[in-house]
Amino acid sequence: MSGRAQGGRVDGRGLLAAAGVLFPDGRGRVMVVRLPYDRKHPVAVPGGGWEPQDESLRETAVREVREELGFTPVLGPLACVDWAMREGRPPIVAYLYWAEPLTRAQVAALRPDAAEVGGWTWLTEADAGRALPPRLSRRVLACLRAPRTAGPLELEDSFPTGHTRALPEVGGPAPEYLGAAAAPGLGGGGAPAEPPPLDRETYYATRPRIRAKARALFTDEAGRVLLVRLRPWEGPRGEVPYWTLPGGGVEADRETPREAARREIAEELDWRVEPGRLLALDWQPLDTNGECPVLVYVYDGGRVTPELLDTVVLQEEELVDWRLCGPEEARALLTGPSWGRTAAALAAREGKGGPVELVRGREAR
Repeated sequence: MSGRAQGGRVDGRGLLAAAGVLFPDGRGRVMVVRLPYDRKHPVAVPGGGWEPQDESLRETAVREVREELGFTPVLGPLACVDWAMREGRPPIVAYLYWAEPLTRAQVAALRPDAAEVGGWTWLTEADAGRALPPRLSRRVLACLRAPRTAGPLELEDSFPTGHTRALPEVGGPAPEYLGAAAAPGLGGGGAPAEPPPLDRETYYATRPRIRAKARALFTDEAGRVLLVRLRPWEGPRGEVPYWTLPGGGVEADRETPREAARREIAEELDWRVEPGRLLALDWQPLDTNGECPVLVYVYDGGRVTPELLDTVVLQEEELVDWRLCGPEEARALLTGPSWGRTAAALAAREGKGGPVELVRGREAR
């Protein structure tokens, strides 16, 4: 399944992707913009949806700011990843990035695209919480309140999950929603907003999709990595043995990546274990075969005992073997991006905080 819109239809694995940017001003405030085409929720942070020409969501964030505000931002680290599911809309994975504070010269040179941005201003944390729509408000407030060292935060529908749950500053209901009334500096007078060119249902149906996979990093007491081999199948590299970390595709219309990791581990290994920290987020761009991008979530499965390994029952329809591998053997069995992703997850496990952001198995730049 490609997860892409085909003839107006989208399979259950396809989801939308978007990226936004948090611009701090050095005084504890954050930039918000007014969307002239959105009458219901007119206040947002700069950013927008992934397009097929974007090699990563980091590129999406840069492109959207350039189009909306007329300058190229200097992005800092990923602030959060949010997996949002809502009735009447495809699931969406949203990244928020920190940006370097704008200089006076950059602020003076802002040239907003009037069709995209009807105004901009700086808001305090409290005012931003009331001006932004509830889901975006929770997402932004989580990033503003958490220590930078805790990021990237892991969220589901803007609520903390994974390691983010342990942060006392994050979570709780969104403040009372006031919309543009909480951001008088945005203006909003003049001619009424033009209605969007497409109705919401048509818009969502025509947006490009990505897919997501959820995998788990298990190691034994000697530090060897548990790999599984898929049953040979006619894939992009031909019918070849294919080694990987346990896990598989996320059924995006009905489960979160954490739920998918839990389900896949149970199906593939017959283990009932709870995924641990999210260690890595790896964006795999469009490939030469036209397959849609894949965002791979890698969770910490923990260190497994010989007793647990003795209980492995492989899913015969998909898997033919499993193996514990040291670094050199794992590198030889895995593809370049898959080994890079595994090595990055191993390194992230030794630290604290959220997942490392990767593109094709390499640290995102």
